[in-house]
Amino acid sequence: MPMNGHRDAGAVLERLAARGDRAKRITHTEHLPPRAGSHADWPVGIRPEVVGAIEAAGIAAPWTHQARTAERALAGESVVLSTGTASGKSLAYLAPVLSAALEGSEAPNGRGATALYVAPTKALAADQLRALKELAAPLGKSVRPAVFDGDTPVEEREWVRLYANVVLTNPDMLHRGLLPAHPRWSSFLRALRYVVIDECHSYRGVFGSHVAQVVRRLRRLCAKYGSSPVFLLASATASAPGEAAGRLTGVEVSEITEDASPRGELAFALWEPPLTELHGERGAPVRRTAVAETADLLTDLAVDGVRTVAFVRSRRGAELIAKIAQERLEEVDRSLAGRVAAYRGGYLAEERRLLEGALHSGELLGLSATTALELGVDVSGLDAVLIAGYPGTRASLWQQAGRAGRAGQGAVAVLVARDDPLDTYLVHHPEALFRRPVESTVLDPDNPYVLAPHLCAAAAEIPLREEDLPLFGPSAPELLPALERRGMLRRRSTGWHWTRRERAADLADIRGGGGRPVDVVEAETGRLLGTVDAASAHTTVHEGAVHLHQGRTYRVRELDLEDHAALVERADPPYSTTARDTTSVAVLETETEVAWGDARLCFGSLEVTNQVVSYLKRRLISGEILGETKLDLPPRTLRTRGVWWTVTDDQLDAAEIAQEELAGALHAAEHASIGMLPLFATCDRWDVGGVSVPLHGDTLLPTVFVYDGYDGGAGFAERAFGVAEDWLRATRDAIRACECDTGCPSCVQSPKCGNGNDPLSKSGALRLLDTLLP
Repeated sequence: MPMNGHRDAGAVLERLAARGDRAKRITHTEHLPPRAGSHADWPVGIRPEVVGAIEAAGIAAPWTHQARTAERALAGESVVLSTGTASGKSLAYLAPVLSAALEGSEAPNGRGATALYVAPTKALAADQLRALKELAAPLGKSVRPAVFDGDTPVEEREWVRLYANVVLTNPDMLHRGLLPAHPRWSSFLRALRYVVIDECHSYRGVFGSHVAQVVRRLRRLCAKYGSSPVFLLASATASAPGEAAGRLTGVEVSEITEDASPRGELAFALWEPPLTELHGERGAPVRRTAVAETADLLTDLAVDGVRTVAFVRSRRGAELIAKIAQERLEEVDRSLAGRVAAYRGGYLAEERRLLEGALHSGELLGLSATTALELGVDVSGLDAVLIAGYPGTRASLWQQAGRAGRAGQGAVAVLVARDDPLDTYLVHHPEALFRRPVESTVLDPDNPYVLAPHLCAAAAEIPLREEDLPLFGPSAPELLPALERRGMLRRRSTGWHWTRRERAADLADIRGGGGRPVDVVEAETGRLLGTVDAASAHTTVHEGAVHLHQGRTYRVRELDLEDHAALVERADPPYSTTARDTTSVAVLETETEVAWGDARLCFGSLEVTNQVVSYLKRRLISGEILGETKLDLPPRTLRTRGVWWTVTDDQLDAAEIAQEELAGALHAAEHASIGMLPLFATCDRWDVGGVSVPLHGDTLLPTVFVYDGYDGGAGFAERAFGVAEDWLRATRDAIRACECDTGCPSCVQSPKCGNGNDPLSKSGALRLLDTLLP
């Protein structure tokens, strides 16, 4: 059922809604009208050969925003292009990059000007290489693009260093591979004209802060070799993109935000799964899971021949959706079952490449994917996008929805709500999605836990000098003495030197995984299935955990923390597993404090101690709890930043909250506020944690803490402190709007609660927030 306009997109939505009692599950449909495009001429500095190659690719003239971006690039001005999905951002930066490469071909060594392209994922870099080779084919051997990442064979790497003039990589390889080996890359860096940072809105939180420091190290090495590259950044629609790009690169960046590309009509539906007859923790009503609902929709769309990607936030969810859809398609038409697959991080390189190729060719009708496929991979020809659960930010939501209709045709997007306070709020408050601007990107390059290892890495590359310190931010001079005392840096007349034998670049885990990844190994064969980041290993591959890989189900036999390996065996249990943990918080420093009447709102440094203590078994599809199993895992300590608020006994009396209800009221308010925070900061609830205490040892008052789940903080709690009144009002409104009597996953229950969502008091949380808010 190809779609080329409103009628066809609407027809697909009607067919989905017509089956069973689904019509009432659509809470809102937003029809985004088509938009005409506006063209401009390429600026004079774009080489005629490049213009010819672009025209040969079927593009007669650029969109206005493409021409403006190229014009600023040619003028030596760093610029961020922040426009919608499929607006042609790639061509905007490729035109000046290809022109520079052609200039280089006339140099005596045949290399001349070079360009570096940085993508957040390997998949995106590989996809851009394909597009770049196709576009540059008429230019012959003057343009020599190549990927340099962890999947690049060793025998190819020397050729890339010596001959490639457009190198495509990712922040990880830049950090660990290219910068530490800069003497071998000296000719490339000396000629570096442009640095392209694609999907720059994805560099947020701790990851974004690390990448910001990697970019500063790159700029320092370029200066050593005599180059000063222009930064060209591409972003999804974001608030204040120039400001965010400036924080990321450390240079002044102008912004272009007016999208002049045409757009087909988009029918965007908000979809709430129905309540089931089952009851969850403490007897709360349970909705059908977003995973099960999305799997059904993906199945129906595949049967109708509608090419679809279903996005889900977790790796397990991506595997489950694909597995359920495959099983249901098997019952309808065996030939269709093989045309749906899962795609997620942690796959081996050859698996990813096969899936990307099958999607491009149309061999796959449906794909269940994590955000690994969200970031720019060109999957043109898609008709529909399913989004299983709000992805955490409006920017990410629109990025995912924009994957459909990329060829200009009409398209369908469906946001399927999870049983979660924010999702429930959004499907009943469509204005929060369709009438508000997207968020600004939050990152903090001055985070000492981020900055310290990069100062060491920079010193290992070239000794650090006093004049280098402003490049790394105002915290750098304060950290150097501490690094000297720890024996990591030594000051000499030439500057600060790295003193140890190990690689300094290995100190910084830029993805925030908390250490070396854990290998997932098939016990019977010794085959490596994939990896899990260290931070989530305790909760996802503990002993007894159910692990999914490419539609196959495994049970974890053993988690070996010393050898960083999880041994798994094939199994087919009728349940999934969810880890339970306990958490305590100590206040290290209160940096800011404001009065809300008798209450206090604070921001500062915290020490959080967490321990996974058990796991629940939940029946597949329904989510029904089957039992709990104890675990014996070591505690982990996190030093981070958080926001917290306290109330007094007088306020509790005014709210008519008795002592026996207090813990449940605080706990419910904590859960709901964490669930609502992604509406105000570029995070999701899994990026932050929380603790509530009727009498905390440091504050000596009833206290609710919400903290960043990363060493040193990620900027989310600081953002929450700045918008606390709006954030907590939305929290109160979301609780009040929920139809349940005593609390459920749609308002105050949390899917990651370490205490089994006990105690909770929905009514107490409402009275508490009414009293707290000024």
